[in-house]
Amino acid sequence: MKKIDFRYDLLPLKNKLFRLALRITLDSAEAEDVTQDTLVRAWQRRDELEKVDSIEAYCMTICRNLALDRREKRDAQHLSLDENPIETADASPLPDERLERDERLRHVHRLFNQLPERLRTILQLRDIEGKSVRETAQILEMTEENVKVTHHRARQLLRQQYQKIESHGL
Repeated sequence: MKKIDFRYDLLPLKNKLFRLALRITLDSAEAEDVTQDTLVRAWQRRDELEKVDSIEAYCMTICRNLALDRREKRDAQHLSLDENPIETADASPLPDERLERDERLRHVHRLFNQLPERLRTILQLRDIEGKSVRETAQILEMTEENVKVTHHRARQLLRQQYQKIESHGL
């Protein structure tokens, strides 16, 4: 089998792992720690990785489990979760248009973060990371059918909540 190389096999996954950890923990410092721990664990288990079909799915599963563990530990300590401000690129020339766009992004970000963990994770993997249904099912240890249904429900719930804000201004 192929020998695992940290630089070429594991290190390129760091950004994807970070984004997944961030969606679960909602804390960038915590997500960095989870990413680092994931890469360390994967490297320590490099002999097992030679037998794994998808190194990426294997690492994403480790990352998800570590992030969930850390979030549960933090929630048990009753720490408050402060929203981080969203930084966006200035693409519109008019300040009022930029303000309106930034407000919409804040609403979507807040609604996304209010979703239950499983829904957030599925949206992260499918819509942001571009993972297939099979890969998502493998990472989350779910059936493909369950991934499809949960993904649809997550998008539907996010859309309904956003439309409620847009129509009622809540």
